[in-house]
Amino acid sequence: MSRPPVDPAGTPSSSDEPVGVPDGGTNGRRDPVPAAAKVVAIVAAAEATALLAAAGWYAYELLSGSPVLSFWGAVFTLGLLLAFSAWLYAVAVFLYRGYRWTRAAALVAQLFVLTIGVPTMTSGLVLAGLAMLVPAVTAIVLLFTNPVVSHASRTGSAPPAL
Repeated sequence: MSRPPVDPAGTPSSSDEPVGVPDGGTNGRRDPVPAAAKVVAIVAAAEATALLAAAGWYAYELLSGSPVLSFWGAVFTLGLLLAFSAWLYAVAVFLYRGYRWTRAAALVAQLFVLTIGVPTMTSGLVLAGLAMLVPAVTAIVLLFTNPVVSHASRTGSAPPAL
């Protein structure tokens, strides 16, 4: 559903235009970010930071001469850690901004964390497993709440030219 055009003065041309959206309404201000969306964004950013730290440790071990079976396989793994970390940072930032695609991306990331956290916990590393499972389950539950769904409804399209 598209919004009616906005005149150059910045006042909405229709009284049924939503208030608080970036293209009109309240002088370009958005409604405040819901607490649940902030929590999910913080969880994604924390996971991205953990992946970045793991990538740094992995790079240090690789450069310090730790034995590996395949050097280029280890470089590829390092590249995957860095790429996934950058992707999660992007998800956190754009979820905070309210973009629609971030809910699916955050859900996929949390499902990956669950696939690592459950075996970690059942193998005897209970604290490490809980450290992965509790934020992931919290983020999954919050992703389906009404405030997050309504906040993450912004599309990536540019504002109309006229």
